[in-house]
Amino acid sequence: MKPVEASEILDLTAYEKIREGFLAETIAMKKNRRIPLGDRLTFIFENRDTVIFQIQEMTRAERTVREEAIAEEVAVYNELIPGDHELSATLMIEIPEPGRIRGELDRLVGIDEYVYLEVGEVRVAATFDAKQFEEDRISAVQYVKFPLGAEVSAAFRDAATPVTLRVSHPAYAAEQRIEGAWRESLVGDLVETG
Repeated sequence: MKPVEASEILDLTAYEKIREGFLAETIAMKKNRRIPLGDRLTFIFENRDTVIFQIQEMTRAERTVREEAIAEEVAVYNELIPGDHELSATLMIEIPEPGRIRGELDRLVGIDEYVYLEVGEVRVAATFDAKQFEEDRISAVQYVKFPLGAEVSAAFRDAATPVTLRVSHPAYAAEQRIEGAWRESLVGDLVETG
């Protein structure tokens, strides 16, 4: 998937003029890209459109107008765009009870070794952004990628092949079949471009 270019980011005035419609479109699109995994994990699968939205919202919130600062935001968020034959997601660990957040996150240390996407009989381990980990702590927001490769990507696009998102951490286990609108949306990320 092609990275975002700084020239694609609207200035603050132009963005305010289209923001209401763009926000509604993005919320509708993300509905089919937001996949719960049990009661604590949610994966929001990213693509160019979701990344452009995040950059626009960040530059709006920070009132960013300098071209260099916008280019820096673009470079950071481009890391979320999936590569060829790859899916990319923001993983949110959702703990609604404020007093339990640290303890629950501590229980999930090592989760990066237990998240998979199963495509048919093939299990693809998630790769986590190493910059977000400390030895004994994790953040409630993680960036993950699923490097499928050409063959598994083709199997994912085949509706007859079952696809399951799974976590098998000793302190948290869950699975979610990816089908229907979720599957259709993610297949769009794996369309071959060459």
